[in-house]
Amino acid sequence: MEKTEARILLADDESDILEFLSYNLRKEGFEVFCARDGIEALELANKYRPDLIILDVMMPGMDGFEACRQIRKNAELQETVIAFLTARGEDLSQVEGFDAGADDYIRKPVRPRVFISRIRALLRRIPAASEDLNKLIYNDLIIDKEKYVVIKSGIETELSKKEFELLLLLTSRPNKVFTRDEIFAGVWGNDVIVGERTIDVHIRKIREKIGVESIKTIKGVGYYFS
Repeated sequence: MEKTEARILLADDESDILEFLSYNLRKEGFEVFCARDGIEALELANKYRPDLIILDVMMPGMDGFEACRQIRKNAELQETVIAFLTARGEDLSQVEGFDAGADDYIRKPVRPRVFISRIRALLRRIPAASEDLNKLIYNDLIIDKEKYVVIKSGIETELSKKEFELLLLLTSRPNKVFTRDEIFAGVWGNDVIVGERTIDVHIRKIREKIGVESIKTIKGVGYYFS
């Protein structure tokens, strides 16, 4: 059994699902906190600052979408990975979930081994800790926020100011889809008027410098860092 200190918050209003999932996670060595509605999930998230939060969408009092939005307002939970737990057949908008601040979806029903594998994959999305707070490390990619320099596979690459700010925005929440409006607001500001193709040109240049596999496109929505 692999031991880990990762903290996981589970929120679901169905007691049997909560018991089933928490049992399997604890058996693998995870520290688990359980909530039975969105309000309790928010309270536990703010109190324990988990590494990963799994939210059922349809919960009483406060649904998963709203709980996710409220959790993301806590600056200390910006690096926390959040996934929605949804029943098959539920007509849910993934765009709505990503807009709320989620990183992924997990479909019910889930088999224990598959569920644990998904949990481990989600936890791997958390950026590696660095002693230098000015640096972000993602596998072979190092982003130096102070020098505006990117190192890919040991090779240093300089980006323009806007290219760097765009990359920094995307890497601030790996696997979160940033809409074009969010990118415009985050990099250029709402008061600055730029051409429609500006984002696409900057994305293309970033890909040329750090690899085409690093930034994915969601047609009609936006981009995310993988």
